[in-house]
Amino acid sequence: MPELQGTLKKLSDEPSLAGSSVGESPLSEGDRPWQGERSRNNGWVSPSYTHSRQVTLNEELVVENRCVALRSELPEVDYYRVLRTQILQLTQKSGGNTIMITSPLAGEGKTLTAVNLALTFARDFKKTALLVDCDLRKQQVQEFLGFRSSRGLVDYLLYDCPVSDLMIWPGIEKLTVISGGRTMEESTELLGSPRMQALVTEMKTRYPDRYVFFDVPAVLDGADALAFAPLVDHILLTVRAGSTPQAEIRKAAALLPREKILGLVLNREDKGKNKKSRINSGK
Repeated sequence: MPELQGTLKKLSDEPSLAGSSVGESPLSEGDRPWQGERSRNNGWVSPSYTHSRQVTLNEELVVENRCVALRSELPEVDYYRVLRTQILQLTQKSGGNTIMITSPLAGEGKTLTAVNLALTFARDFKKTALLVDCDLRKQQVQEFLGFRSSRGLVDYLLYDCPVSDLMIWPGIEKLTVISGGRTMEESTELLGSPRMQALVTEMKTRYPDRYVFFDVPAVLDGADALAFAPLVDHILLTVRAGSTPQAEIRKAAALLPREKILGLVLNREDKGKNKKSRINSGK
């Protein structure tokens, strides 16, 4: 089961892939249950999901897929709360609410990071979250969450499917998801298209309390991340500690707009247990 460990360091520092321990989790008292308590008792307001298709998640399957932030009592969730706090502090200083989550290479846990961060942001009293699957070749967010959708970004970008038909409400207060539908190998042109840019702008400005997380293919796996980076406010790079060569981390970071990089989320794996890592600041 994944764990997160986190402190902030500048991206220009030599990356330390060993990870470090964290103390208590900031803002954990600001979390709320997924369902049950209502706004007048707890100070949070749940949006209406009348235009989103509802799916029912299998909680055991989702947690088995390492989307641990679905269950607040799991110890690993504290570390995602630390990441949430760090991201909120950085983005509130510089502004912006759209975050691209990518990695230097494929298979480094970017989709898992995107899912767990979106789940954790949805718990915050003052924020809502939208998770958008921008890996047009794979559409794996739906697999991690254990549902199937017949519509996704390709259906909107090429076939004029209404945005409201893409939206999935997974039964989790303050979280909506776009993942599924057609896949496409020639994805770079779509991700950098004016239609995609208009959609990102709409997502960014419609709700001021919403953070939008975009799961985007690996930087060194093609041109998708480079085409999409200009459309977002911030970028998180997910890397696998002890596996991703530091030269590849530097190469990926050099290809992205440096001023947008919030930092690195390091995934660790120790013998006998998986550990999910820390964020190093990109500022």
